[in-house]
Amino acid sequence: MDVAEVVARARAAQAAVENWDADKVEELTTAVAYAVARKDRSEELARLAVDEAGFGNYADKVTKIQRRVLGVLSDLRATKTVGIVEEDPARGLVKIAKPVGVVAGLVPTTGPDATPPVKALCALAGRNAIVFAAHPRSKRTTDAVVGYMREACEQVGAPADLVQVLPEAKIAHTQELMKAADLIVATGGAGMVKAAYSSGTPAFGVGVGNAVHVVDETADVADAATAIAVAKTFDYATSCLADNSVVAHDDVYDDLLERLQGLGGYVCTPEEKARLQAVMWPDGGEIPSPTVIAKSAGVIAGLAGVEVPETTSFLVVLEDGVGHDHPFSGEKLSVVLALYRYSGGIENAVAQVNAITGYQGLGHTCGIHTADDAHVDALAFGTKTARVLVNQNLNEGAGSPRNGLPFTLSLSCGTWGGTITTENVNARHFVNLTWVSRVIAPKTVDAESLFARHFERYGR
Repeated sequence: MDVAEVVARARAAQAAVENWDADKVEELTTAVAYAVARKDRSEELARLAVDEAGFGNYADKVTKIQRRVLGVLSDLRATKTVGIVEEDPARGLVKIAKPVGVVAGLVPTTGPDATPPVKALCALAGRNAIVFAAHPRSKRTTDAVVGYMREACEQVGAPADLVQVLPEAKIAHTQELMKAADLIVATGGAGMVKAAYSSGTPAFGVGVGNAVHVVDETADVADAATAIAVAKTFDYATSCLADNSVVAHDDVYDDLLERLQGLGGYVCTPEEKARLQAVMWPDGGEIPSPTVIAKSAGVIAGLAGVEVPETTSFLVVLEDGVGHDHPFSGEKLSVVLALYRYSGGIENAVAQVNAITGYQGLGHTCGIHTADDAHVDALAFGTKTARVLVNQNLNEGAGSPRNGLPFTLSLSCGTWGGTITTENVNARHFVNLTWVSRVIAPKTVDAESLFARHFERYGR
């Protein structure tokens, strides 16, 4: 089967459901979600993902599949994606959601289990078809999860071809799919996202991660340390949201460091840091070696010849520089955390965050543990980041029962990060909107009042 045939089958399947009502669409998305999130399936897919690609760990992947899929399904119950989705009588406007058609879903090797159902649910909610391009290193996992979703489609009377995966994981086939689709949703490395935006097809992409977490002098240090450790170690940091750097105030720095050690952090000596750097960036580049990505702390330490206690769950390097000559300031995709200290006011922490994300991660995410709302405002107004998490685990930036962010696995970064939106990509991004405009009482447009302040200051 070639790519054109796959897309043709997707178009035929999409045509069969493009007029389904909201109730039927809800039945479809519910069936697909359950087919993946049920205990036996999520456990099977998590095991397959770890065994096949070697990234992350089994227990956290089970949690990730269930949490993300159920979170998205919950969001869908509160999100209109069929028919009239918004009415504004005062402005005489009605918005009607319509399918985009065939979606190309690009799947990263670190997320072959949870990424496909999250994207599929959003696509199906808009009455679209979706075709996945799997990563060659984890194609069996993507094939398995797509197979379960196809069975669920048929269970509720929908065509199985609403959800497909390309038979072969080849770059040329992925490129052909991107050109043939109506919309691309690209989750993965910078090269993949750039290819999506260069394809000529409308695309939603993600930006480079490198999330930074500020801990100020008013923070609950115990809560901050726990949040950092949990995010840093979950699924061995496969998430782009996992803390890459922490910027801690002088007043709490020592306390935070001690607590991080108590939670499984091992602080590298300067000599150990140098050995670790040589292993993580053996060619002197800016992208970490695949040998350390989403591996356990013990494995990474062993590669660097660093002896760590068996209780070690993440490694800490003390850092004070930013940029190419300080690679720990960049995205590490591993259970390695860079710790910075700052003194003085919050403006100094903001400057440090900007320096780090300016090197890698512009537009993505930062967070702060604080009891001072003015410090939240300083970080929010002073940084070029799409998400600012307050007193949370940074992984909650992808949606959480504790916040109002949409559940997703595609975190866009705006023009700062080379993407088209700063939102968490969700079901509303998978529909086109027709705006119906009716006549309303005419608005008065008065030039004198519009230009009054200008005239007063500068004359006519």
